[in-house]
Amino acid sequence: MKLQRFVAALAGCSALAFGVAACGDNNTDSGSSSASTNAADNQNLSGTIRIDGSSTVQPIAEAAAELFNGEAPNVKITVGGAGTGDGFKRFCRGETTISDASRAIEPDELAACKKASIEPVQVQVGIDGLSVVANKDLAIPNDCITTAQLKKLLAPKSKVANYKELGEGFPDQKVSFFTPGTESGTYDYFTEAVLETDAEQRTKDVQTSADDNQIITGIEGTTGALGYVGFSFADQQKDKLKILQVDGGDGCVAPAVETIADGTYKPLSRPLFMYPSTKTVAKPEVKGYVAYILDNNKEIVEAADYVPLTDELLTQAKADLDAAKPVETAAK
Repeated sequence: MKLQRFVAALAGCSALAFGVAACGDNNTDSGSSSASTNAADNQNLSGTIRIDGSSTVQPIAEAAAELFNGEAPNVKITVGGAGTGDGFKRFCRGETTISDASRAIEPDELAACKKASIEPVQVQVGIDGLSVVANKDLAIPNDCITTAQLKKLLAPKSKVANYKELGEGFPDQKVSFFTPGTESGTYDYFTEAVLETDAEQRTKDVQTSADDNQIITGIEGTTGALGYVGFSFADQQKDKLKILQVDGGDGCVAPAVETIADGTYKPLSRPLFMYPSTKTVAKPEVKGYVAYILDNNKEIVEAADYVPLTDELLTQAKADLDAAKPVETAAK
């Protein structure tokens, strides 16, 4: 796979040159912030970093872990993908060092952390776009669907049973959906951005999973199936699925690195985060790991098939890591 080839090549280069920066251009000046890695210093690090949360952010965390271990072999890093919501539950119980998230921490999650005297620190590590995907045989007109049509299909009280109910040109085909579940930040983002609700999406004719691979398999094998996953997962499986364009009000736009980065793929572009705590980020191995992701953001994030931070966002992320200021107000 693309990510595995990248890790192998970059790890080999790192071993020869004491760090990724020696192997090619980066999108940052790593000396511009104290949140920067030094390969020689990293060799002296030790400890354990336990990461869980968003399955969307998981490929970034895994790639970075393998590469970082090339410089810091005495740091043990484990990465899970239980979903953003379940990840925050573990984090706020003190079971993990870093919580990956495909959305910002929410008020009830922040309250749970505060109750346990855990203070989350928010650091953005990339940008993603949700992809709306369908079975290859599902004949959506022009392979484009509007957010209004998605809302009609998946709104909490939706009773749409056949795609032909969406209007002229839609097939006479029973609806079937495979989507993330309520534990997923992808689910949360979709329901808020597209369905414009805090309530759960429809449940009839919908199968949910925290595993994006199961969603892909379900859509591929089910006539009339439609769903949504992170851009990376859809892009990696594009030979098995139909990736739909989305019309958010300004015409049909396909999910792509360029459209996600420039904001034209709306409303399904979103930030990706890692949350250490004020206590864990004070540990050199934890700050070193997150700083490594920011210093090598373009290479790592693009290899994971996401969109790297802009210069402005990267500067802010490094400042947030350096300041280690706890989140005071959660997203609503």
